[in-house]
Amino acid sequence: MSTNDDLQAAFAGESQANRKYLAYAEKAVADGFGQVGRLFRAAAAAETVHAHAHLRAMDGVKTTKENLYDAIAGETYEYKEMYPPFLEDAEKEGHKKAVFSFKNALAVEETHAMLYAKALEAVKVGKDLDASPIFVCNVCGHTVEGSAPDRCPVCGAKRERFFEVE
Repeated sequence: MSTNDDLQAAFAGESQANRKYLAYAEKAVADGFGQVGRLFRAAAAAETVHAHAHLRAMDGVKTTKENLYDAIAGETYEYKEMYPPFLEDAEKEGHKKAVFSFKNALAVEETHAMLYAKALEAVKVGKDLDASPIFVCNVCGHTVEGSAPDRCPVCGAKRERFFEVE
């Protein structure tokens, strides 16, 4: 293995640890262990520091235009190639939680690709996106600009389940 392979593996591991620790933090807080939740959030933040350092060492952060092309390619791969067979496997196995998770992700990744494409068109002409709120459904991850819908078009969650991204 090369150092770049090692950096990619380290980036993936640190990124996964960040997400896992944030989920653990939510559970700790829900279970009444606020300080344990804080510890998990602190470790998650440290894992992000590590992941970003590994990504920079790989020269993985480019210009905004290049980053948008990369993001579009990644999201497109996920909804066209990655999630369809995952969903098929989960359906065959009757794994209802996985079916729910994969169906939602598949739909949302396509939305992300479209939002990134819109951003790319703006950046290509030297402009930023219009300043409007962006909301995310905390059930499925559906992402919308402007205002949260009454019901999520992906999972059906009520408007109250959307949060505004700062």
